[in-house]
Amino acid sequence: MTKTRGLNPTTLVLIIVSIGLCTSFIRSVALNVAVIIGSLMYLLFLRIPFKKTIIILLVALPLALGSWLSFYFFGTEDRWHVAWIYGSRVYAYLTLALTLTLTTSAKMILLSLHQHLKLPNTFVYGVLAALNMFHRLKSAFRQVRYSAMLRGQAYHLWQPRFYLRLIIIALNLSGDLAMAMTSQGFTEGADRTELVSEHLPWWQYLLVVVLLVAYLWLALDNCPW
Repeated sequence: MTKTRGLNPTTLVLIIVSIGLCTSFIRSVALNVAVIIGSLMYLLFLRIPFKKTIIILLVALPLALGSWLSFYFFGTEDRWHVAWIYGSRVYAYLTLALTLTLTTSAKMILLSLHQHLKLPNTFVYGVLAALNMFHRLKSAFRQVRYSAMLRGQAYHLWQPRFYLRLIIIALNLSGDLAMAMTSQGFTEGADRTELVSEHLPWWQYLLVVVLLVAYLWLALDNCPW
């Protein structure tokens, strides 16, 4: 397993889940903004391309604006405050997710969760297999449309028969994958030898607790706007 940049993926997942869950119940614009700024500072610290981050934030703008407008025009109490709560909450969730998705790969996330949070082998390797087969499904997508054009037909995304052919191809690929995993000695529920052991420093666990306690203290004691 290659060394990750910044915090360990398991640490980031714990932070995202804990802070994100609290954000769902705590109504504070200031805390949402604090989460957004903290996440963006983390991305800046890791030198994530600023252009990519801006593009993602702009793509999410209609969602945040739609949430703001819906609560402002159709809210029943303190519409201005509630609109800003839910509008900023969209970006709070988004920037939290970006701290994980822009700094590490899906493979690193799954393997890290497997080692430190005991995520089952079957789930991890199943998801990895699905991700690795995605490019084959894209190729199958083009082949299905091309073969239909040769017969004088046109397959569109809203036609059920188009998805039926893709499902059949996916089932064939899953059968081939199961045979390949069995031939390589994979047995569901059996113990496996871990070739690489990833070290997770104790201070990162402490960081999760400190951030969560600080967030809850600010929310429950001071309750900023």
